[in-house]
Amino acid sequence: MAAAPKKDDLKARFEAATAAAKKTKKKPDNATLLKLYACYKQSTEGDVAGDRPGGFDFVGGAKYDAWAKLKGTSPDEAMQNYIKQVEKLNRD
Repeated sequence: MAAAPKKDDLKARFEAATAAAKKTKKKPDNATLLKLYACYKQSTEGDVAGDRPGGFDFVGGAKYDAWAKLKGTSPDEAMQNYIKQVEKLNRD
């Protein structure tokens, strides 16, 4: 029963980090943006599903690949990684 408040706290921190990610001091590089995207998707939707975009959808393919690297990561762990990335962005 004591774990419930901690989960709610993590979700609140994740939601705050999501808002903070939109207001970073400087635009993150593409590698950082992909990490944020992958952690966000893993947190909210779980493991990647479906086929990898192909052809000339380079952005879609990169996003898919970044998300696929997190396969098996728990949503809570992905949320924590997302929060750390946003905090790092706002520190730099």
